[in-house]
Amino acid sequence: MRIVSPACAALFSFPFIVTPPSLLLHPGYPFATRPPTQASAPIVRRVFAWGSHFCENGDSTRVDGSSGTLGGSVQASLGGRYATALFDLAEQGRTIDTVEASLAKVRAALDQSDDFKALTTSPVVARDAAGKAVLSTADELGVDQTTRNFLGVLAQNRRLAELPAIIRAFRQLAARHRGEVTAEVTSAHALTDEQIDELKQQLRRRVGREVSVDLSIDPALLGGLVVRIGSQMIDSSIRTRLNALASAMTKG
Repeated sequence: MRIVSPACAALFSFPFIVTPPSLLLHPGYPFATRPPTQASAPIVRRVFAWGSHFCENGDSTRVDGSSGTLGGSVQASLGGRYATALFDLAEQGRTIDTVEASLAKVRAALDQSDDFKALTTSPVVARDAAGKAVLSTADELGVDQTTRNFLGVLAQNRRLAELPAIIRAFRQLAARHRGEVTAEVTSAHALTDEQIDELKQQLRRRVGREVSVDLSIDPALLGGLVVRIGSQMIDSSIRTRLNALASAMTKG
């Protein structure tokens, strides 16, 4: 089933333009897709026990409460600079939560639609068709006006490929604004609300602070989770466990 409209086959081909944050308030340019369906996923209860095992074996770095929210300056990257500009606008307009919710819809679209993901990374799409594609899909997605304008700027500047990094950085900024720690969680399948709540409780006990969870899906993990907080990580994925087992068998 196609989620992205046919008109979206045309985004991109405009060279990078440095756009002032105020331009993001100008009406125009959205995105869209249908909301994804939620799938079942493995229980996350033993993620920390598995993670500790692999930390000890050098496959990941153990999480503790000393990790910063960002693990460095957000503005150190291109995506971080775009995210900071968007966050400043959202903060001025008191719409941080609204923009964050809109970006979550975009993130879900990237996870659920191969067409949408391919569109955002294509180097051959023309700019003229971008506006039509963005406008025709924004209403379906239902993003707020600031996010709608921002996505249009990304399309014009040929920076849609930065969306995952921008969304991740914005969520980190929003979490820090609320006094939370951001945990980037990658799973092989979508997690249920119950599993997400359980994971948040586990992480909160681990780091001693409220935790905002940034979820993404990577079927290549096969199962389990990869949890990152700043530069630190817990890896309980089946892929990593199998790799560790294969390595141990080879050494033996």
